[in-house]
Amino acid sequence: MRLISLQENLKRGLNIVGHVTAKNINLPILNNVLIKTENGNIELISTNLEIGIVYQLRGKIEQEGQFTVDSKLISEYVSLLSGGEKVKLEEKDGELKVECGSYKTKIKGESSKEFPLIPSIPKDNYYSCQADDFKKALESVVFAVSTSENRVELTGVLFSFNKNSLHLAATDSYRLAEREISISGSDINEEHKVIVPARTTQELLRVLNNFYGSGQSEEQELKIYLAENQILFTVDSVDLISRLINGHYPDYKQIIPVKSQTDVLVERQELSRAVKAAALFSKTGINDVALRFVKNKIIVSAFSGASGESQIEVLADIKGDDNEITINYRYLIDGLNNIADERVKINILNSTTPCLLKPEKDDKYLYIVMPIRQ
Repeated sequence: MRLISLQENLKRGLNIVGHVTAKNINLPILNNVLIKTENGNIELISTNLEIGIVYQLRGKIEQEGQFTVDSKLISEYVSLLSGGEKVKLEEKDGELKVECGSYKTKIKGESSKEFPLIPSIPKDNYYSCQADDFKKALESVVFAVSTSENRVELTGVLFSFNKNSLHLAATDSYRLAEREISISGSDINEEHKVIVPARTTQELLRVLNNFYGSGQSEEQELKIYLAENQILFTVDSVDLISRLINGHYPDYKQIIPVKSQTDVLVERQELSRAVKAAALFSKTGINDVALRFVKNKIIVSAFSGASGESQIEVLADIKGDDNEITINYRYLIDGLNNIADERVKINILNSTTPCLLKPEKDDKYLYIVMPIRQ
């Protein structure tokens, strides 16, 4: 195997694929990246057996072949080479020779025979959307995923595909976030629901942030392919494939409030600031903050026998009955941070039912927080 590529391209590719490599005592080759030249393509491949990433590297092939080397070692070395320079990679006698200008080194590696095969998904039918829209939508829900393994289906993001829309939802049973985006499809008329592991969505966001962080056009198209127990995301030169979570996601639509006694419109940052200030006096471990809705203001308060108490008034447009609710301030702040509008709508039925938050001008996003029952 022998190839030549620009340092910037190689550095970027190694950075994208290197993050999923995993230390595995039983299968140490998982710590390596596979460099593969075949059929005129140069590919950088990594996997942790749950997620696989394939990066199409631009460059010149002088001799086809494949070889694996320690992902972290080669990535750190290539990042220290001069930008704009050509890097020559050549596998010889169980080593990878790396040459770039006056830099010459040999990295010990392993044969690709032991490297796990990355599953392939037929690229017939797919869903398509703007990658930047998808990235923002995923970021606005993934934080609500459960970190507890007690209910494995809640440790992923629910993808609900319809003909023209994709609903992303995440919940840990204390709060829930849902975002809808527009999608198109290629001859797909069926509805599909799949649960994508949180680790996969985080890797996907990292890949997408790598694109937009490097000044690339925001008009990238993201394609999503489904197969039994697997999902494939394709954007630009990257394929990310992952296992799906087997399980039945709860019917969260049932807990979305359909009526309210009190409707509130408030400046998002003003409310957030007040909640953070009051939260300094919330009870340790409970994180409770009380919101009282009266006439034209929200009274935000917290009390702790250990630290004292705080009460802050925030001006708001309030319609309906006076009301109040006690909620976990961390969950409330998470929701406010993921609403882009300057003003947020809050709907309350009573102190024992979920609190619903929505952006003022965007009906494609909602966030629900369960109350703390006194």
